Amino acid sequence: MRYRRSQAAGGTYFFTVNLRDRRGTLLVDHVDDLRRATRIVRERHPFVIDAWAVLPDHLHAVWTLPEDDSDFPTHWSLIKAGFSRTITAGEPISASRERKGERGIWQRRFWEHQIRDDRDRQAHIDYVHFNPVKHGYVTRASDWPHSTIHRYIRDGIASADWAADPKQVILDQRFDR
Repeated sequence: MRYRRSQAAGGTYFFTVNLRDRRGTLLVDHVDDLRRATRIVRERHPFVIDAWAVLPDHLHAVWTLPEDDSDFPTHWSLIKAGFSRTITAGEPISASRERKGERGIWQRRFWEHQIRDDRDRQAHIDYVHFNPVKHGYVTRASDWPHSTIHRYIRDGIASADWAADPKQVILDQRFDR
């Protein structure tokens, strides 16, 4: 696979997207709404989900954009907005957000990293799939229901006991976000 170094059409990216309230469980409580919002955006603005893990208060993803698309900020904005519309209003909203007609569910920004090569891509996919174990939600990556690890297992790319022993998983600490 060819990787591009600047934000360019057809790039592959790692993302961390956080809720504003990092103590809640909104994402897993409403994971079907998040999936629906993502599916609607992908229908209008296609991209490939290489890896994805939804945790209670944040998510990690690796996406590959089509050759003619470099606008991942719009993709995320539409997903966040679509998801937010499904949630009953009631969260605290700053005056700034209120003036802009924004909800207070998501952190405004997100972390992104452009994938450099196949090794970098695999390291980030492993990080995405291991994250529920890292946070102590499960003891094996395959035990977390909101992850593309299940697709990797089904397709024979990973075994069901991948990351069953966290001491054997070596992750690049640069990914801690």
